[in-house]
Amino acid sequence: MSLITFILHKPQLSENIGACARAIKNFDFNKLVVINPKPIFPNDKIIATSVGAKEIIKNCKVYENLESSLKNIDYLIATSSRFRNKNIKHISLNELSKIDFSKKIGFLFGSEASGLSNSEIVYANCTMQIPTNPNFKSLNLSHSVIIVAQVVSSLIRLKRSSFKKSQKVKSASKKDIQSMINLCISQLESKNFFKPNEKKPIMLENLRNIFYKMELSEKETRILSSVFANLAKKG
Repeated sequence: MSLITFILHKPQLSENIGACARAIKNFDFNKLVVINPKPIFPNDKIIATSVGAKEIIKNCKVYENLESSLKNIDYLIATSSRFRNKNIKHISLNELSKIDFSKKIGFLFGSEASGLSNSEIVYANCTMQIPTNPNFKSLNLSHSVIIVAQVVSSLIRLKRSSFKKSQKVKSASKKDIQSMINLCISQLESKNFFKPNEKKPIMLENLRNIFYKMELSEKETRILSSVFANLAKKG
């Protein structure tokens, strides 16, 4: 259970943050991350609505942006009510049974107002939809969290010994992948690759999307980092 992190991206309401903390504690999880919250964090309303989950609020980590929050995440699942026009894997709630819960898994939830943008989705290994009424897909943030928490809790208890980490191959963390991508980007910038300049944001989005969905090992990220570093050297 300690390997699972619930990440709230730009939450708008104090009540929802508190309710999310309560929801994950209901199912024996304890890691909550908040990114750039609209209300002051923490505040009395958050504490009040968390009820018996005050410790989760106390230990909650707050970050200014999504990338900095992923350094200790191996596999990120972004929740979304709609499919994206992106080359990214989509899974259903039932397909969580195929996830390797021996890894550090993060579940990313968008803000109540706008959900997750494509530039945020690209950090994920896959997106996931919660099955709802197709004519009314919108779920309250805390409701989404509690549904995912209940399903994951059940799967972990049922399949606690189903997955074993390989002693030979270790998955790259988000921190490893971020370092590799940043090296690649810096080398491309030095070659004036990103042009015209107005297309740079979408080019960066597509580049991150390629690497984040590859599920690289630590060794593979080291190899690629070495390749990028050596390509920059003059012959």
